Amino acid sequence: MNANLREQLKQLLLSGLLQTLEVRLQEAKCSKLDYAEFLELILEDEMVVRSDRQIERRTKAAAFRDQKCLDDFDFDFNKSVKRKQIYDLAAGDFVRKHHDAIFVGPPGVGKSHIVQSIGRQLIRDG
Repeated sequence: MNANLREQLKQLLLSGLLQTLEVRLQEAKCSKLDYAEFLELILEDEMVVRSDRQIERRTKAAAFRDQKCLDDFDFDFNKSVKRKQIYDLAAGDFVRKHHDAIFVGPPGVGKSHIVQSIGRQLIRDG
């Protein structure tokens, strides 16, 4: 890749494309991709990098104490926590409707784990 192209990609803030362009150029040459297929691949690369950065920024802004996920929660530990309700919350419908969700209970029942897990899932889902 020439220096002029590299500089233009930097100015356009296309760092995802910049990272993968060399590989994609080789792939296009070897696979004889047409222009549209090549363009689709490099734009997809850029979109993946931007999505990853957005998730990283939102996760950092949320300031979660721990990196928890719902799959790690032991629903057998606390039978009062309803799996379906938690997964429904993780689907994010309450956020789209601009409703609140409040978790109340004594220490050690899994509130923080569940809340952080739901938050991480909602961030990943956009």
